[in-house]
Amino acid sequence: MRSLLSIATGVTLFLSLAIHPSSANAQTPRISVETPTPTTPIQHVVVIFGENISFDHYFATYPKAVNPPGQPKFFALPGTPAVNGLSGTLLTDNPNFLNSANGTGAANPFRFNRDQALTADMNHSDAPEQEAYDLGALDLFPKFTGAAGGTTILTPPAVATKGEVMGYFDGNTVTAMWNYAQNFALNDNHFNTQFGPSSPGAINLISGQTNGIVASTNAPSSDQIADGQGGFTLVGDAEPLDDVCSKSTSFNAELSGKNVGDLLNNAGLTWGWFQGGFNLSTVNPNGTTGCKRSTVSPITGLTEGDYVEHHQPFQYYANTRNPSHLRPTSLSTIGSTDAANHQYDSLDWFNALAAGNLPAVSFLKAPSYQDAHPGNSNPLDEQAFVVNVINTLEQSPFWSTTAVIIDYDDSDGWYDHQMAAIANGSFTTDDSVSGPNACGVSGTTAQLPGPNSGGAPVQGRCMYGPRTPLLVISPWAKPNFVDHTLTNQASVLLFIEQNWNLGLIGGGSADAISNPINNMFNFSESTPQNTNAPILSTITGQPE
Repeated sequence: MRSLLSIATGVTLFLSLAIHPSSANAQTPRISVETPTPTTPIQHVVVIFGENISFDHYFATYPKAVNPPGQPKFFALPGTPAVNGLSGTLLTDNPNFLNSANGTGAANPFRFNRDQALTADMNHSDAPEQEAYDLGALDLFPKFTGAAGGTTILTPPAVATKGEVMGYFDGNTVTAMWNYAQNFALNDNHFNTQFGPSSPGAINLISGQTNGIVASTNAPSSDQIADGQGGFTLVGDAEPLDDVCSKSTSFNAELSGKNVGDLLNNAGLTWGWFQGGFNLSTVNPNGTTGCKRSTVSPITGLTEGDYVEHHQPFQYYANTRNPSHLRPTSLSTIGSTDAANHQYDSLDWFNALAAGNLPAVSFLKAPSYQDAHPGNSNPLDEQAFVVNVINTLEQSPFWSTTAVIIDYDDSDGWYDHQMAAIANGSFTTDDSVSGPNACGVSGTTAQLPGPNSGGAPVQGRCMYGPRTPLLVISPWAKPNFVDHTLTNQASVLLFIEQNWNLGLIGGGSADAISNPINNMFNFSESTPQNTNAPILSTITGQPE
């Protein structure tokens, strides 16, 4: 078996996280009686939640890679289905190249080489993302979401204009993702639940709802918008109120309503959110600790802080937060309710798994240098984290009953050519996707309520947002399959709810109007049919 110590960070750091070292070598799964019984063969869901990737940014030319010399090669299997990607005039005469309003940033989509993995961070706020859509023409990305000056691993910079937003990777850089798509299931019709950056995306994953701010500091703020019912909807990267790592000068917020943690607790199921840097007692190899823990990327050489407060959605809710980052009682209690309140460090997940304890539901968020976020991360560092998680699961006794779901919090504003129909309207000064101050048609487009609105519709939730990748990796996933079902972040929430009959969130959650992801699985047989799980290299992304 591959050692669990193959994480990109050091061996000493990994061992320091073990709460009971005497149990760390146990390999027998913890046996417990959990109710309710899953409705599918999936007993363990592991959601790897990455940062800031549009579908075209990773899969624009899938399954065809350039395969230049000296780079990991990708050759598609015979019969590999095509995706709704970029071809023809979308590559050679793209609307963003033809629209003069983009100025010097006007550009066709172009391929980032593997040595250009570290790019600039694009503008991915709610209003600019909608403006980039230009009433459905999708031709103003350089003007509204583009940024220039991406720092590459080798010089010179990838591009010197806002046209950098048109760049995409192929299977020579995002090699692991393409290999997972080859062997498992990929969805090319998956969208953010709404427009905007990380915090709304993460919160939609667990509650399907960003309305209902009940407490905040340093208001007013552009991170919230009036909901038309006397309250506010979160549309930006507020930091969670009372998290000890949240900055006192930032806009900090608390949300009301339920999230999936409440449903899992009510059902007596084990679960946890596992995020890099959450354990404030750990001292990293570079001597950093507490909220300032940081890691040097082995790919870029840059030092990045491990923990990002506004990426931790459960910290926004009073019932599920762990504001002081208290530690779990033991490895065996990870997933159960104790002082940690289901909020852990990402390395706690590896330690618990090594001790034979895999919660029913795990949400994994990598340290920031590995979370794929442009500017502080990159596809190669992301690959090391994702591959290590999946390799470890594939060689564990839990693999036959596990589903790994890879989803992303937002698109970073990267170009994507596909827009979804408006499923939930919003009519605020941030909205423009359908016209001035409009997402949808007033009086016609459905509007969901909020958790405190008494059933009245609330503003600020333009749905759906940009398209992002979604992959399901499991022995029960359909192999080499591309799903075209319209899904969104709340569809992942819906799968968890339906898999254990937890019921819906309520209060206007998007789970009620979302399609499930079940078409990516094959549950028609009594045993899993996808038994050729590849062990990939964390460095090249190719099968070992």
